[in-house]
Amino acid sequence: MFEKWQRAFWKALTPDLIAETAAAPGLLSADVLSALGGAGNLKSQQRVALTRVRVQLLDAAKVDAAALKAAGVPGMMVLTGGVVHLLTGL
Repeated sequence: MFEKWQRAFWKALTPDLIAETAAAPGLLSADVLSALGGAGNLKSQQRVALTRVRVQLLDAAKVDAAALKAAGVPGMMVLTGGVVHLLTGL
């Protein structure tokens, strides 16, 4: 019971954060997946905020930044280990 209250309290303090979901279906559009090197290059994906998606790729060199912009992703940040943060909204 205490855990439910604790989660509700945390959610109230940080409404823009959403719980981790590994490989949630339908999180990214087909155009974005293609720009990331295809679905086969995707290791995991999770929404970290209302406007950000964290994606882990097998090969980060396959990311096409121009295609991501054309697909409606206004910004991205490539981190080590094949991790890419995508801005999905403003």
